[in-house]
Amino acid sequence: MRHALLSIALVSAAAVAIAGARPGAAQQEGPTPKSTWTTQTPKSQGEPRGYVQYQDYCAVCHGAGVGKPGTLALQQKYKGAEPALLEDRTDLTPQLIKTYVRNGISVMPFFRKTEISDADLDAIAAYLTRNNKRAAK
Repeated sequence: MRHALLSIALVSAAAVAIAGARPGAAQQEGPTPKSTWTTQTPKSQGEPRGYVQYQDYCAVCHGAGVGKPGTLALQQKYKGAEPALLEDRTDLTPQLIKTYVRNGISVMPFFRKTEISDADLDAIAAYLTRNNKRAAK
């Protein structure tokens, strides 16, 4: 027991010494880093309506690049018959997008209104249907 207490005391002292060795370690100033997952949508910089919301909520799984499970699943499903990237699709409708987001499908989870607001979901649907000339806007 005594050895355990001594070990804890030594580790604590080392942590204090290391923290004290860094300038400003005890009193960090400036903003704290924010999470990459946010419920606040930043202002658009001229992109199409819904682009920013799509990047915030959907691109982590459905974007381009390596390790995007939604895109990989759609590549396997469509085998080139349809684009795997949702941004490249021309057949999506607002109702279909809203149904999948609110109810989930396959391994995609559902998202509550407290996670993706109706306004953000409307913007996402507008963005993803911008290439569908038949979609009701």
